[in-house]
Amino acid sequence: MTTTAQQLQTIATLWPSLDIALGDRTQHAWPPPSLRGYLDALSHHDPTDAAALRALERSPDQLGARPVPISLPVLDTMRTVEAVLHETADQIASANQFGSSPHPHRWHYTGRRPGAAWTALWLSARASGVFWPGRALTEPQARHLGHVAREALHRVETALDLATGTRELAAEHTCPCGGRIVITGGAGDQPTARCRQCGAIWTERGVVAA
Repeated sequence: MTTTAQQLQTIATLWPSLDIALGDRTQHAWPPPSLRGYLDALSHHDPTDAAALRALERSPDQLGARPVPISLPVLDTMRTVEAVLHETADQIASANQFGSSPHPHRWHYTGRRPGAAWTALWLSARASGVFWPGRALTEPQARHLGHVAREALHRVETALDLATGTRELAAEHTCPCGGRIVITGGAGDQPTARCRQCGAIWTERGVVAA
């Protein structure tokens, strides 16, 4: 099982990839666009239903007529993760850090805030019990940090399409048999759709099981 410290280290390792992805203006849809289009044809939706399916993703039209120079989903992820890491570090330092003695592992509230990667590593050190001018984490603090690390890493992996995602389409977008369709993809896997009722499975290449 991956530890809290390892999860935080992974965030720090993946952060440069987020910087690169920030310049990718592609709006990554969920469900994946090509599979969504295939389901459109498979289910013979009328134009109104097809438009509803397209609305399941965040349409670039919502961002205005002019293209933005950065990927807004990635930017949102970076801002959210950095904010929660800073807040968590502030809470730990406020409760556990000693006096004002100088030390390289001392957390500073004033001046320029450290980046998310550095903050993740600082929190990883606290999770690992590395010596610093402060008390070790209490059990509730360790549990909270574990939750923060898991959620933050999930956000980062999702933004980079490294996490597996599952989504059940709404009732108005069903299989020809009437069953609900569940779409799974991400983490480099080929996206697939499965009917909960008849068990039919589709990929971008067509029906693979029925």
